Amino acid sequence: MTIPYPTTPSVPVFSEIEVPSGAARPRLAFLGTGYLGATYAICFAELGYEVLGFDIDAAKIGKLSAGQVPFHEPGLDTLLQANLASGRLRFTTSYEEVAEHADVHFICVGTPQRGDGMGADLAYVEASVTNLARHLKRRALIVGKSTVPVGTAEWVEQLVAKHVPAELGIEVAWSPEFLQEGFAVEDVLRPNRIVVGVKSDWANGMLYAAHKGVFDLAASEEREVPLVVTDFATAELVKVAANAFLATKISFINAMAEVCEVAGGDVTQLAKAIGYDPRIGNRFLQAGVGFGGGCLPKDIRAFQARAQELGAGEALRFLHEVDLINLRRRSRVIHLAAELLDRPAGPAGPDLSGTRIAVLGAAFKPNSDDVRDAPALAVAASLAKAGADVRVYDPQGMENARAVQPGLAYESSMNDAVAGAELVCVLTEWAEFRNADPNALGALAGAKRVIDGKNCLDAVLWARAGWEYRGMGRPAPAL
Repeated sequence: MTIPYPTTPSVPVFSEIEVPSGAARPRLAFLGTGYLGATYAICFAELGYEVLGFDIDAAKIGKLSAGQVPFHEPGLDTLLQANLASGRLRFTTSYEEVAEHADVHFICVGTPQRGDGMGADLAYVEASVTNLARHLKRRALIVGKSTVPVGTAEWVEQLVAKHVPAELGIEVAWSPEFLQEGFAVEDVLRPNRIVVGVKSDWANGMLYAAHKGVFDLAASEEREVPLVVTDFATAELVKVAANAFLATKISFINAMAEVCEVAGGDVTQLAKAIGYDPRIGNRFLQAGVGFGGGCLPKDIRAFQARAQELGAGEALRFLHEVDLINLRRRSRVIHLAAELLDRPAGPAGPDLSGTRIAVLGAAFKPNSDDVRDAPALAVAASLAKAGADVRVYDPQGMENARAVQPGLAYESSMNDAVAGAELVCVLTEWAEFRNADPNALGALAGAKRVIDGKNCLDAVLWARAGWEYRGMGRPAPAL
């Protein structure tokens, strides 16, 4: 067949690739069945591959094997159940079973921020690679997908060399992931690009074969999926560079919000105006309480830490300010709350004792139940620390929020959270909140005050319904 994508090194013709298991197409394993690994495992089974998902967490594997996705991602539960039924998808806690099954092993474990600094903790990567390598008995490709510091792929090669006889021919490659929570199924099945870092034509050909289902789907829909074949270091840098750029763009518009607040400008109109410039674009120019989640905050910190280790710390010094701007937007909500409630700040900050505040949102973004480093939950905790009686509601994130902030009060509906509240804070832009009827909510609230922490509400509509409205970097609406 003709390979329609230019690559370096060249991709061997698919029919010429020797699949070590002898199967018609590579058998795949995904080590780590958190958000990343479980999503990829399920979606690649949907593309027709024989897939085995692995995790050391027996409870998680039990849920997945029973057809239950342990996190919220639209559409994923249906695909899980269908592919379990087809027999293409299985889950295990056995490294031996993984080694026997797969030709291509994707490492999808977490790389959290270290407890003693900003760098990434690679303990899970080391454990998964080492334990897998000890059980390998035939040629295979180990592919990193986790977001890691540059240089990790070379280190993984050294780990493999320690535990596997050279004659087996085990190779390492790196292929970063680009999942957006809430859109992950589409991001796997219809990615906007695939990046692979390889050292040999065999590794490149195996990765092409492992992604052939993606390319075939694209061809059937008359789309093209750009394929970037590069070296280890560049492949590792792609994800952290993309996240650093995105974080910088978000913090830039939030910095403009700070200026608008003192100058009397409207950051939403400013963002709209500069977004028309094709060099800038309008995506991710929405000012608010800032970014959160399990990727951007820890990734930009790990990127800074690694650059410092490599002697290039000065190049990424700006990311420190990006981080600070992001965190300042959370404290801005507390000061807006004090202003609206007429509670001047003292030496220890605002005293919000005796006030009831509804916080709408706990997840770091809509269509997700992920509360890791979520601005909404951090603000709710700060409001409670200031003495407020805080009532939290989120359409999907309640269980996870309770686990992280058990001291907060949680309500089962938006109406229950708003009932009797002297202030409503909209801090995650769920459609349920964006489309809420301000007149109906006004009849429930103790006082009509609202902070639009994501600038997602129709300010004029809420003001006409009698609400005292405050956005982030926006003046009060003129009626």
